[in-house]
Amino acid sequence: MRYHDFISLKSNYMSNNKQQIELQKEMGPNWFASVMGTGIIANAAVGLPFIGKNLAGFSTVVWLIAFAMLIFMTILKSYQTITKPHIIKRQFNDPVMSQFFGAPPMAFLTVAGGTLLLGPHLFGESLALNIAWPLFWIGTISGIITAIIIPYRLFTHNEVHDDAAFGGWLMPVVPPMVSATIGSMFLAHMPHSAAQQTLLYGMYACFGISLMASIIIITLIWSRLAHAGTSGSARVPTLWIVLGPLGQSITAAGCLGTAALITVNEPIASAMNMMAILYGVPIWGFAMLWFCVAALLTLRAMRRKMPFALTWWAFTFPVGTCVTGTTQLAHHTGLPAFQWAAIILFAFLILAWVTAALGTLKGFKQGKIFHNPTSVVHIKAKKGNN
Repeated sequence: MRYHDFISLKSNYMSNNKQQIELQKEMGPNWFASVMGTGIIANAAVGLPFIGKNLAGFSTVVWLIAFAMLIFMTILKSYQTITKPHIIKRQFNDPVMSQFFGAPPMAFLTVAGGTLLLGPHLFGESLALNIAWPLFWIGTISGIITAIIIPYRLFTHNEVHDDAAFGGWLMPVVPPMVSATIGSMFLAHMPHSAAQQTLLYGMYACFGISLMASIIIITLIWSRLAHAGTSGSARVPTLWIVLGPLGQSITAAGCLGTAALITVNEPIASAMNMMAILYGVPIWGFAMLWFCVAALLTLRAMRRKMPFALTWWAFTFPVGTCVTGTTQLAHHTGLPAFQWAAIILFAFLILAWVTAALGTLKGFKQGKIFHNPTSVVHIKAKKGNN
């Protein structure tokens, strides 16, 4: 073997080793799902029927933890992007990991909602608004960009097989629905003006962006399950993401309907408020159907030794949106059935969070949590112009 051939082989070997070491240290956008899953506990708890007021202290602590997590992860991801831009480029080009770029916008929006609900008790309404507004706009603008760019690249760049649809496809299109919910909360703090009404209608537009895209994707997921089944892998928890747009849309319809009463004139205000029930109850029914199906598929996968991955955080935020959506139905109908259903779902949310948190701690201990499996077997494929 010639000397320069030997050097070339040695260089390739060291390069490959360096890549494997780097993979053990990188942070993906899916990490922000833990902020979403933690923050939604605070947002859901404080509004619960019967016991919400008694959980104000607990909610505040959880919200502060989620806020600290958001700051830490934003700094860490920003530093990694600046110092090692090839990592985020590879993640952006990955057909699976790229879908989770919808998580950071939703993390910002979730914390913004907690700031509006719980921040005034700590440092006053004015400061809480000054903190929440930037968080809201960062999440909303980046969420709309994500909802456009990621599907565009899915259509034009990634090689997609017939059985490729999975819950992660919903991640980039759900942020506008979260914006619709959080945006409605600002309307009560705005003067009655054209700007207030514009924000209301803008949030309904965000509602439509996410709803229509989610319906299409959920249909594709159902088709994939019917034709190809479930792999039983760590991708199974992403089936719970389907509950995200369902529960969040019920929450958004309820919050927007309530906000409409102080924003627009009759009869539009009453019609918007009535939509909270006419839309919310049927969608809640389908959400409960999917809850049962996803639970059965998850139990089946666990019996087959489904490995832990950060996708387990998909158990948390979607279930949390079902809690907030059910709470809105309880508020608009006054029915005890929805009131108790919200509390029962909240218990499931706590169980889901504990499950994901324990798995994450175990992953940290073993050092596997930093590993990005989609980057090891990365298929670089581009579609032709069409």
